[in-house]
Amino acid sequence: MAFATAHTVSLQGAVGHLIEVQADVSPGIVATVVVGRPDVSLNEARDRCRMAIANSDLGWPSNKRVTILLSPADLHKTGSHFDLAMAMAVLGATGKVPKAALAGCLFVGELTLAGGLRSVSGVLPMVLAAARRGITEVYVPEPQAAEACMVPGVSVYGMRSLAQVTAQLAGEEVPDAPPVAEQSGSRLLTWRGDDRLEDTDMVDVLGLADARYALEVAAAGAHHLMLTGPKGAGKTTLAERLPGLLPDLDAEESLELTALHSLAGVLDPAAGMLTRPPFAAPHHDASKASLIGGGTGRVRPGEISRAHHGVLFMDEFPLFRTDVIEALRQPLESGDVTIARGEESATFPARGILVVACNPCPCGEYSPVARDNRCTCSERTRRDYRSRITGPLSDRIDITREVVPLQAGGIGAAVSTGPPESSAEIRARVTAARRKQTERYAGCGWRLNGHVPGPALRELWPLSAAAQRVLDDKIGKGLLTRRGAVRVHRLAWTVADLAGAAGPGEVELCTALRLRTAEPLMLADLERRAG
Repeated sequence: MAFATAHTVSLQGAVGHLIEVQADVSPGIVATVVVGRPDVSLNEARDRCRMAIANSDLGWPSNKRVTILLSPADLHKTGSHFDLAMAMAVLGATGKVPKAALAGCLFVGELTLAGGLRSVSGVLPMVLAAARRGITEVYVPEPQAAEACMVPGVSVYGMRSLAQVTAQLAGEEVPDAPPVAEQSGSRLLTWRGDDRLEDTDMVDVLGLADARYALEVAAAGAHHLMLTGPKGAGKTTLAERLPGLLPDLDAEESLELTALHSLAGVLDPAAGMLTRPPFAAPHHDASKASLIGGGTGRVRPGEISRAHHGVLFMDEFPLFRTDVIEALRQPLESGDVTIARGEESATFPARGILVVACNPCPCGEYSPVARDNRCTCSERTRRDYRSRITGPLSDRIDITREVVPLQAGGIGAAVSTGPPESSAEIRARVTAARRKQTERYAGCGWRLNGHVPGPALRELWPLSAAAQRVLDDKIGKGLLTRRGAVRVHRLAWTVADLAGAAGPGEVELCTALRLRTAEPLMLADLERRAG
């Protein structure tokens, strides 16, 4: 029987489905039919596969009816990476490749008309999904072999052409072929690029002890942070140094983040596995689709997912479009983002630290404590500007700090706890605090304080009686919402973890309240972080 099956993967968001590509070559009306809910790019694959097989001298069955089924048939399929699997199924059906050799193999790659292979996006999540379904051999375009090798337990073959794949499966000598071009181009801004933050360090931040401690708490418990203050106060300087306070990613986090970047088509194959927390800083003119995810054709993860396990910095936050600001509500609460479009639904993780920075007014000059206030904005303009950062979204941000310039005085400038600490010193405390949280929440599905749901906190990890009375009093007076109280509870645990305390008492809760409500911290708060 002229019938064979090959395998590839269809991606629905971050979820991969193993697809059986079945090809039948039989007498009938001469045609090539693709069934199983293919999109336009897959319908075009019929011509790509036919010409690739013909130009590779492998013999397309030109006097037969070729039927290609993508199973399961009820799943919508999109992408040009189906090409190689479709061609191999046809070659298996015509006897050019042993059918038994196709079993247990995954084929990913786009074909050129000459029979060469081209790189595609999402190789890592595809191989991950296939390995979990028992696939042991993977055939991918040569530049993406290193990416596929990140998945343990599979044999990866980096190939250049359809003829090479066919020869390898048939046990024949593999012919030579032109190299495959990498998917991503070379970096244009070689003087800056993504590595520019490697030289940033907290030792460069003078003063600002209040904001430095807030940054440390945010890093230790994965708490969202809002920085306000006049222009030039140091908000961007602080935010860019936050990733340096985070520990290296563990193996599971690294694989998850690398897969997300592969899905987004921004993974540099030469860089290998991502081991450091990412930093994303989109411009305030960014669209909702670029920030949250979406796009035409296949749904891709946005900046909020690319910053998973890292930092998403939104500078000039009030200048972002209203729909973008409102779209952040659900991801901040749940830690993931679901994009629904007709029958298609894609869910991506989005559990990073959000840092928003804003000026006190549009001109950025207003300061309530400065002697020479040079602000030219009216009170109404300032009020309208501030109204964009209030309400339900601000209630989801754990820590609020006003960054006071050194010359303006205040605790941020006046309090000194010694020479500025380096990022490495702070990172050591953050790592120790995170280790405590991982041990505390082992087996619960959470890792950090900022991720724990309110009901679980109250039931399993409650505050002390004295601390709970203080919190209930704030709620009763209308100074805290219920959501705000949960976030203060989480902050109190992080303050306790940094201080080496067994649990949050009244002192830790009061520190958490000051972090939450933007009240200035006391010297005792800053000294307790070292235990």
